[in-house]
Amino acid sequence: MESRRVVITGMGVLTPIGNNVSTFWENALKAKSGAGPITKFDTSLFKTKFACELKDFNLENHFDRKTIRKNDPFTLYALVAAREAMQHAGIDLSQVDKDKFGTIWASGNGGITTFENEVMEYAKSEQGPRFSPFFIPKILADTPSGAIALEHGLRGINYCTVSACASSTSAIMDAFNYIKWGKAELMIAGGSEAPITQAGIGGFNAMKALSTNNDNPLEASRPFDKERDGFVMGEGAGALVLETLEHAQSRGAHIIAELVGAGMSNDAYHSTATHPEGAGAQLAMKMALEEAGISTEKIDYINLHATSTPVGDASEIKAIEGLFGESYKKVSLSATKSMTGHLLGAAGAIEAILTIKATQDNVIPPTINTKNVDEELQGVDLTLGGKVEKEVNYAISNTFGFGGHNAIAVFKKWSQNS
Repeated sequence: MESRRVVITGMGVLTPIGNNVSTFWENALKAKSGAGPITKFDTSLFKTKFACELKDFNLENHFDRKTIRKNDPFTLYALVAAREAMQHAGIDLSQVDKDKFGTIWASGNGGITTFENEVMEYAKSEQGPRFSPFFIPKILADTPSGAIALEHGLRGINYCTVSACASSTSAIMDAFNYIKWGKAELMIAGGSEAPITQAGIGGFNAMKALSTNNDNPLEASRPFDKERDGFVMGEGAGALVLETLEHAQSRGAHIIAELVGAGMSNDAYHSTATHPEGAGAQLAMKMALEEAGISTEKIDYINLHATSTPVGDASEIKAIEGLFGESYKKVSLSATKSMTGHLLGAAGAIEAILTIKATQDNVIPPTINTKNVDEELQGVDLTLGGKVEKEVNYAISNTFGFGGHNAIAVFKKWSQNS
């Protein structure tokens, strides 16, 4: 069976630096940090007291109270991002085959907000087990994929991917494959997280994974800096609409980019630490480029996973160097988690959108906060401090997750001659 070409026709986001794609991209190019003191709970007993929370966002502006009560925030975030992506794609649901329109959605943590609240209420209750009848459906990781399908009447392929912080790139890759194989015409794919909770912050604190730079949260996420001390938690969602080239053209859609390759691998090294030489990441990038049918010399930009952890940042650069050779210093790199924080399972989706925008606008978003770069990275183009204008024809989005998961996507600039 001949493989079909897959294009991106819609995007939607909800992030700490923007609640829609245009604002998100504008603030990324302005090098804006989304970090600040946590407002969701009392942090006085926590080592980390800041995160990248959503700004100027109120669920009641998007949903009625009944819907809010029945759903965890991570599901509601998903619905908001998916709505924008659908609108952006210009889809008339009366004119598409809903049997061939599916949803693959991701989350690394599921309804952790609901789980924490319900269990804490149960623990202090003196009247025996008293759980909400919505407790179970609210915490399930696959609830957003079902909720998106229900809201839009989409009867196609529908499930959730979970591969920790690689989850939403895994969802995009799966959607890509199902469309290529003729199992779907259109897909919504992405991920959402609402992990800024006592359990989320406390758990990652216990692992010593989070930055504790409470005196300067705006600059706490500082990938590749000698003083980096961990990642900054973020929340939100990202959604892409993918469809066959033929389907997009037949309905006169505005094509944003083409997804030309994807790769997935495992480090098989450690449950939470990346392979020190980036072996698994290198393999996944190699697979993605092979599927795209291009060499490393064609890549103009890589949106790095780079979370601002000592081992993780270094291993990713080693993976790129191992695959690209000395030419890796000619590729523009940036670590946009320095602005958004780490959205865990939703990170891949919002970073895919930044990667796509780079191909659209020929602009590399910056890495911010990094002032004292590791010695071994001298001469590497990390796009420090501010945006850089550059022709971007092919770009890679990297994501890695606990469990050794690596997921990579390769996007190509769209033009009428593509």
